[in-house]
Amino acid sequence: MTDDNSFDVLVVGGGAAGLSAALMLGRARRRVAVVDARAPRNAPASHMHGFLSRDGLPPSELLELGRGELRGYGVELLEDHVTRLDPGFTAELASGRVLTARRVLVATGAHDELPDLPGLRESWGTDVVTCPYCHGYEVRDQPLGVLGTHAESVEHALLVRQWSPDTAYFPHTTPLSEEDRERLDARGIRVVDGPVTGVRREDGRLTGVELGARFVPRTALFLRTRIVPHDDLLRGLGYVEGEVDPSGKTSVPGVWAAGNVVDARATVIIAAAQGAAAAGALNHDLVAEDVRQAVGALGGFSPAAERAAAGAR
Repeated sequence: MTDDNSFDVLVVGGGAAGLSAALMLGRARRRVAVVDARAPRNAPASHMHGFLSRDGLPPSELLELGRGELRGYGVELLEDHVTRLDPGFTAELASGRVLTARRVLVATGAHDELPDLPGLRESWGTDVVTCPYCHGYEVRDQPLGVLGTHAESVEHALLVRQWSPDTAYFPHTTPLSEEDRERLDARGIRVVDGPVTGVRREDGRLTGVELGARFVPRTALFLRTRIVPHDDLLRGLGYVEGEVDPSGKTSVPGVWAAGNVVDARATVIIAAAQGAAAAGALNHDLVAEDVRQAVGALGGFSPAAERAAAGAR
């Protein structure tokens, strides 16, 4: 009899990484549960880009298509939240349900910490964005701005310039060296000095950047955010940041991780690929355990060893 709360693999997080992993594992005939709080990092975005065959698709639609595919392989999808995850592995859910699993894949993602500027959060994910590869083409050749929030913000501005010759850099409160000014000037990027006081919006769209009484018209603003991984469950199991191999295997036995929770720069397609890679490695680990258990059930003496022993007599 199958225990309805016992699984081969518990996938925590139902974004591109988690669903891609669950798809691979379901097709490998593993018993899989996906616990998803349904709060993806890219929820504010109306479209995603750079995903071959799915370019321009709303992120929510991609996830719904993925969930439909998983149901066809018997993967259990739970709209819930893991409140506690113990070694072993036992997971307590916010609903009160308790699950056990032989292995765990954490794909809980991350969130972007934004500067506290009026109007910025309201524009986040639409015309205030971070990734030019994801959003640059849609605002190509328009008046663009880059907000200084990070030591690498100048590099960000030089990258954004690829999409529009009308790019302005707002150092805000980030120091700007003479060398950086020279580089920006060489690429035709205008530097607008002074602290930014807000982002102006009209009719639901960004119209420009305010610096006190000054106003600089812009149609989109790029910035480097502080990306905060949702890694509490991982850390609770003993994970230390950075201790993950290319397959997603962490330093914690039986625990894998994929997507933004361990790779801040993973786009949707990269996160999906990481989930698939982790699933393959994870299933191989389960196969090895299945073999060990089968050999153990034979008293530690396999048929091959029995034949070899008989031949020696």
